[in-house]
Amino acid sequence: MRVFTRIVEQRSFTEAASDLGLPRSTVTDAVKQLEARLGVRLLQRTTRHVSPTLDGEAYYRRCLAILADVEDAEGAFSGVKPKGLLRIDVQGTLARYFLLPSLPAFLAEYPDIELFMGEGDRLVDLLREGVDCVLRVGQPRDSDMVARHIADLEEVTCAAPAYLARHGLPQTPAELEAGGHRMVGFRSSVTGVLMPLEFRLPDGKPCSISLPATFSVNGAQSYSEACRLGLGIIQAPRYHLERDIAEGKLVELLPGYCPAPSPVSLLYPQNRQLSPRVRVFIDWATRQFRAASTGQGAELTLINARPLPKA
Repeated sequence: MRVFTRIVEQRSFTEAASDLGLPRSTVTDAVKQLEARLGVRLLQRTTRHVSPTLDGEAYYRRCLAILADVEDAEGAFSGVKPKGLLRIDVQGTLARYFLLPSLPAFLAEYPDIELFMGEGDRLVDLLREGVDCVLRVGQPRDSDMVARHIADLEEVTCAAPAYLARHGLPQTPAELEAGGHRMVGFRSSVTGVLMPLEFRLPDGKPCSISLPATFSVNGAQSYSEACRLGLGIIQAPRYHLERDIAEGKLVELLPGYCPAPSPVSLLYPQNRQLSPRVRVFIDWATRQFRAASTGQGAELTLINARPLPKA
């Protein structure tokens, strides 16, 4: 069952064999034996592509639930803590601020979990790439994923003192366009277009402003560094810029027109029953955001921070 589920997720016998650390011939033989025992064809094979048949898709979903139950049962009766490879994908700044400081304690509590953390904000095919869950900022777009909303990050608008010395300090969003201001462009990983600056007016209505951008990026570190160099105005989560503001490297702009907070969500496949190692990670990650909210005041608001059910 484990071999079969990885083939379905990777769409490849070779990739599944590599993931499982098995010879390709062993993986091929396992599927042949499985199909012979069940008396149905589970996979459609071509020279370039492998996909489940209708029977294979139904069997795949049952396998996921059965494998998770087996892992649960073995852990419950043996008293063994969750173990095995856990693959997650996290935006780098979130990982460094909220997760990495307490990661040694997590791995000490679960020494048999092997954690692989990918960094990025691109769209991830969780099933194809074998990723168990992803942590993302912004409104989830993938309807095939379960999104657990765990926090809201306060956003802040900033510019460097050198930039303000050239362009002046705006008092309202309208002055940004009228005063010839510029922004550091941030390109969406989904659409590739520059994201506008977002504000909330005193009456609560949203306001979007797109300023000229002579420099644009798609990474958070370069985005904030370009702002420090005086290349334009940016908007980012407050936790990411708080130290620069405190040290005078950046100046907060338009505090009365703060953009709406950005939601933080943990996403995982809706057709996959969570394994114990994924559940303990999600609960632990949620606690890290709760701890940060306690220490940082209004910077972070936790929502639905409850332990996951076992099914």
